[in-house]
Amino acid sequence: MSHRPRKRFGQHFLHDPGVIQKIIASIAPASGDLIVEIGPGEGALTIPLLDRVDTIDAIEIDRDVIRSLESRCKSHGHLRLHNADALRFEFATLAPAGSALRIVGNLPYNISTPLLFHLLRQGEVIRDMHFMLQREVVERMAAAPGSRKYGRLTVMLAACCRVERLFDIGPGAFRPPPRVHSSMARLTPWTSAPFPNPRPDAFAAIVNRAFSMRRKTLRNALKGMVSVETMIAADCDPGSRPETLTPAQFALLAASCDIQSGAG
Repeated sequence: MSHRPRKRFGQHFLHDPGVIQKIIASIAPASGDLIVEIGPGEGALTIPLLDRVDTIDAIEIDRDVIRSLESRCKSHGHLRLHNADALRFEFATLAPAGSALRIVGNLPYNISTPLLFHLLRQGEVIRDMHFMLQREVVERMAAAPGSRKYGRLTVMLAACCRVERLFDIGPGAFRPPPRVHSSMARLTPWTSAPFPNPRPDAFAAIVNRAFSMRRKTLRNALKGMVSVETMIAADCDPGSRPETLTPAQFALLAASCDIQSGAG
């Protein structure tokens, strides 16, 4: 018996067998992997994952889904269900010392960005993440400097992880069909960061200010935070716009900026 999707939980259940197979292939689960699924829904990914790894932890906020999911998965492996809000869940509690989690899920559009940053704050226990997200969000996550989609989300993620846009998924793959297209993305937390970022609080403050005033030049957008001399020393043109800077350049500005850590 199928579960009625609930609007308040942003539920859109995946049902297309071809898309499910493609997602499983992109995750490439192996026996022994510590898989954590966020929002398993009706088990479209849970069951084929259980058939490959034997045990899965799943975070599900909807109690009614949990009851039907337990029944569906009973003969496929060991499913440990956690009735919790993923935005408040401490994922590190699922990772034994020296191990790393592989996190998967079809993320509700209304919480996707805060959930990504909640997870990345626990990035030391995460090997990788495979998520279905709104296509526009994935485009922004993976955008290149200078492009229209490049912005705060792109730069903040670049400091934490590698982002790969894998493939797009049409609305018809879900029940009910969402009003937007989706994309599959892979996020891999850095084991060795691609650029030094010694002042992450200042970095976040500068990136936030710059992109809240993205039509202004750096000189004007960051006035009072970063001096023109600091910009020039960091090889940044004070007359350029924020979207022309690489994440590494933002980190360089933060390292030498005129604000106290935590400002902004």
